[in-house]
Amino acid sequence: MTAETTTLAEGLGFPEGPRWHGGRLWFSDFHDRRVRTLTPDGDLTPVLDLDDSPSGLGWTPEGTLLVVSMQRRLLLEVAGGDTTTRADLSAHTRFRANDMVVDAAGRAYVSSFGFDLVRGASVEPTVLVRADPDGSVTVVAEDVVFPNGMVLTPDGRTLVVAETYGARLTAFDVAADGSLSGRRVFAETPGIAPDGICLDAGGDVWVATARTPEVVRVREGGAITGRVAIASGSLSYACALGGDDGRTLFVCTAPSWAEGPRVGRIEVAPVDVPGAGMG
Repeated sequence: MTAETTTLAEGLGFPEGPRWHGGRLWFSDFHDRRVRTLTPDGDLTPVLDLDDSPSGLGWTPEGTLLVVSMQRRLLLEVAGGDTTTRADLSAHTRFRANDMVVDAAGRAYVSSFGFDLVRGASVEPTVLVRADPDGSVTVVAEDVVFPNGMVLTPDGRTLVVAETYGARLTAFDVAADGSLSGRRVFAETPGIAPDGICLDAGGDVWVATARTPEVVRVREGGAITGRVAIASGSLSYACALGGDDGRTLFVCTAPSWAEGPRVGRIEVAPVDVPGAGMG
């Protein structure tokens, strides 16, 4: 399958962390320090303004919005117009917190940079953490190389993590208590820096490539089973499946992740297989 995007929204700072929820696309804008929603017909609505860059988004089983605060390295919850700290991630993260996926029990798996990317530091491995509903934070995986986008399979028993600077997708078995084991390579992605990801009902993973103007669909083992070209020529940084039938691929794009002109976009393309799982 090969397709090409069209632009649904433009003039954004740097859109990231897209999630389809409640009939709308939700996403963070790093540079605007804002969470927005976007309807399928292109209506943008601001939801939350922060004093920090937001990143990963998710919801508890009760419907409470969770937001990763990047530089403060906090997991925030937003309810009734109030924003409070659900968990402090700073003891286990050296640099910016990043993406997130929330499981059916309300446990949040959160990734982080692991090194000072902004200042061009050398790549260093880091950890993946889990923040439980009681606010406790646990390291669930070590030696991951820039863990980024994550998805959980529909049964909640497998977590797939994009290791951006490791050029691979890594899978873990998820136990009933939220612990991870059985670490294995889901797919090597040579030449691709996997950033945000989303899962479809066929078990394949759509991967934003971060360095090229496309999104690729990757099967376990590494076969590429689909490509979507970014019509604007920008790079892809995150993706989500949504729409009424789950068959719209939403892609967060920008020429680079550096702060500058407001040229970020949400681009869309139809796909054949609907979304599945969490993340």
